[in-house]
Amino acid sequence: MWCYRGGSISAEPRINDRIRVPEVRLVGPSGEQVGIVPLAKALELAQEYDLDLVEVAANARPPVCKLMDYGKFKYESAMKAREARKNQAHTVIKEMKLRPKIDPHDYDTKKGHVVRFLKQGDKVKITIMFRGREQSRPELGYRLLQRLAEDVQDLGFIESNPKQDGRNMIMVLGPHKKKTEAMAEARQAQEARKADAKAHPGRSQNAAEAEESADAEAPAEAQAEASADV
Repeated sequence: MWCYRGGSISAEPRINDRIRVPEVRLVGPSGEQVGIVPLAKALELAQEYDLDLVEVAANARPPVCKLMDYGKFKYESAMKAREARKNQAHTVIKEMKLRPKIDPHDYDTKKGHVVRFLKQGDKVKITIMFRGREQSRPELGYRLLQRLAEDVQDLGFIESNPKQDGRNMIMVLGPHKKKTEAMAEARQAQEARKADAKAHPGRSQNAAEAEESADAEAPAEAQAEASADV
């Protein structure tokens, strides 16, 4: 027995009097099967229900048509597509550059940025830059990369093992947390801050704004520092 199970509708399907076939397989407004009926009968039913006759499977024999409010359908589809684009997660690869003989303070700073990137659900490309005689000591870069990977292993993993690339040595770290999860957590944190501000009206508005500004500026500052030589 044939069964209509729905499916995507093309961007501009034929509707009502634009449908030019002698008969159609008709699906009712609630998804019930009406069966094969003459086109004139299907259009008559559409008028009775005050709905549109929409061709949802033009290549079927006979074509499949459904009774629906096409204007409402288009609006709801547009809203769903807009929401999907809004929540779409884009994979971002951040970059952090280090020197093989980096001092402890700079290392901690760079590691902090890597931690932030991984928490945001982003990948991080770590580049060790060799200069002069340092090029004869690739093991220094390798050990540094291994050390960094171990220091952030709770947040990320080695997606691409260290490899020499000219004067540089490169490793890519991938986050354990998915981008969508990181985005959801960020939204929850922002909502929690707003709720806290409402619950404590005596709190300085400037302090709250400064906190949100710091969250927004931190990735940009980290990216700028990542591009600078150590």
